[in-house]
Amino acid sequence: MTLLHVHDYGGDGPQLVLLHGFSRSLADWDAAATLLAAGHRVLSVDLPGHGRSPDISSWTMPAVVRHVADTLDAHGVPEAVLVGHSLGGMVAVEYARAKPNRARARAAVNLDGFWWGREYPGADRVGEALLASSGAVAPPEYIEEKAVNDSARLGIPAGRAEAAARAAARLLPDGTWQTLPERATALEIRDELHELGALGVTTWLDGADCPLLLVQAGRRLPPAPGLEWFDDFSTRFGQEVSDELATLSRTRPTITVSRIDATHAMNLEAPEAVATLVSDYVRGLLQPS
Repeated sequence: MTLLHVHDYGGDGPQLVLLHGFSRSLADWDAAATLLAAGHRVLSVDLPGHGRSPDISSWTMPAVVRHVADTLDAHGVPEAVLVGHSLGGMVAVEYARAKPNRARARAAVNLDGFWWGREYPGADRVGEALLASSGAVAPPEYIEEKAVNDSARLGIPAGRAEAAARAAARLLPDGTWQTLPERATALEIRDELHELGALGVTTWLDGADCPLLLVQAGRRLPPAPGLEWFDDFSTRFGQEVSDELATLSRTRPTITVSRIDATHAMNLEAPEAVATLVSDYVRGLLQPS
């Protein structure tokens, strides 16, 4: 049994488990988790190959769901609402729909965790960018010059950005940083995401009968120099996802759709809004109909 690294925020009330995005760590959740712990029992988890969790031999969704379930069992969290950002949002949905439902999830919240198929126009360029930053060795000034400065343009406080960046990378003995996950793991994750993304949101969620809250970012990331093409890509893909979600919200009573006035980095950028949205959703789940 492989147990994943967990941060236990304590608290009383409905159980919440928080999952982070690709190349990130559970530290991304610190600000929102502290707010949520006022009314919930809250844990955050480093996904395999990220943060302080061990890697696994084959990074597949079923394997990750199994390791998350083992970890939550070990920590006495048998029935949780899983709340995931980006990659973590897709894991949360897969966890909640697992059959047989050993995980016993009450619901899943997916914060901007949507992907595209391998043949989607522009997918190859995004994949190359994703892999280029995986398992790389970065200079000692990486945290300040790259991670913190990049976050500043989103309005993320420097202290929050620095703590999150440090937790998401591995400090090497010579003072350099290794980004995570390592390249071999990143390749497996990319392939898993392409498989799910190729289905399209509607087909992906066929058969998912547990309550789901699906959230999109209300604002696009500011265009970075040389990456203007990605702004076009994300705008086009975001609209396609929005169209599918609008239909699902009308036809599937277990699916709720929402937006947050923030970019993709919403749990770092707008933790108060994220915490409020999650709290309100969980409160609605528990109210008698």
